[in-house]
Amino acid sequence: MATRPAQHRDPVPSPTASPAPAPAGPAGASRTLRPVLRVALLALLPVLLGACSAPPSSPKESHTAPAVSSHYPAGHIHGMSIDPATNRILLATHDGLFDVSQAPAVQVGPTIDLMGFTTGADGTLYASGHPSPGTDLPNPVGLIESTDAGQSWRPLSRQGESDFHALAATSSGLVGHDGELLTSTDKTKWEPSAADIPAHHLAGSTTSDVVLATTEDGLQRSADSGRTWSPVPGAPLLALTAFAGSDAVGIAADGQVHTSIDGGLTWRERGTIDNQPAAIAATRTSDGTLRVWAATDSGVQVSSDNGLTFTDLAVPGGNETPR
Repeated sequence: MATRPAQHRDPVPSPTASPAPAPAGPAGASRTLRPVLRVALLALLPVLLGACSAPPSSPKESHTAPAVSSHYPAGHIHGMSIDPATNRILLATHDGLFDVSQAPAVQVGPTIDLMGFTTGADGTLYASGHPSPGTDLPNPVGLIESTDAGQSWRPLSRQGESDFHALAATSSGLVGHDGELLTSTDKTKWEPSAADIPAHHLAGSTTSDVVLATTEDGLQRSADSGRTWSPVPGAPLLALTAFAGSDAVGIAADGQVHTSIDGGLTWRERGTIDNQPAAIAATRTSDGTLRVWAATDSGVQVSSDNGLTFTDLAVPGGNETPR
């Protein structure tokens, strides 16, 4: 399994109070590349959002056996969950939830077009999207939860109202974006955020109230579970972010990975992944090392050295996930 070396560059500098010409060298190159990354992010958005079709709902519950893929889910990938105890990898896709910790990948639970997807501190899964015909859920499904790793889902709120394309869990509640940025402390009652951030992706720390929102104009950060927001000066233009405790990891549309040890306030450039990112997750090992998982449309890549280098995931029943 070949390891791709990290591309070592200077961290992205913080901007000054007034605009200045980009200096020569790495710092100036980073600022010059920002419009290029914005174009790449805009091109990636249809992939991140997926083909949001709305299949008709049915009052009958589906009892169809879980489907088995040839190797890797073919539908758009919208989110990822990692069980830190077992390293089980679940991918939320247009065609449902898939366990890709083994080959071939196995569908878990009913077929639901899982759009917004996040994991709570206790391992509870939260999602939104559209049901398939024969699934006993309204369309859109609103906020649903699973306490059995995706085998079954229970409606919580906003059934028939919200199709959250982005969801994040914090220590005190949930944040979702369904065309409007909404927050909830009890998963049933929702309030609009003070600032309607056009979030493409949301990530929350389950050990605090910090939330990160990626937008085409830059990273936004909330320290009160999504109620108020502020831009992050000097942050790289990220497509996806994730938390491991209070530490954050982000990935740009071009595959460049960045990490933060202060909850997304400052960032350090790390390694890169191959192909466009579709989902990202992070965990901490017992010795404190940051493990970063990145899913693309063709496979999962993992870093076990704080995001410096990435290798294709090797799974039982198959060698490495294909690209």
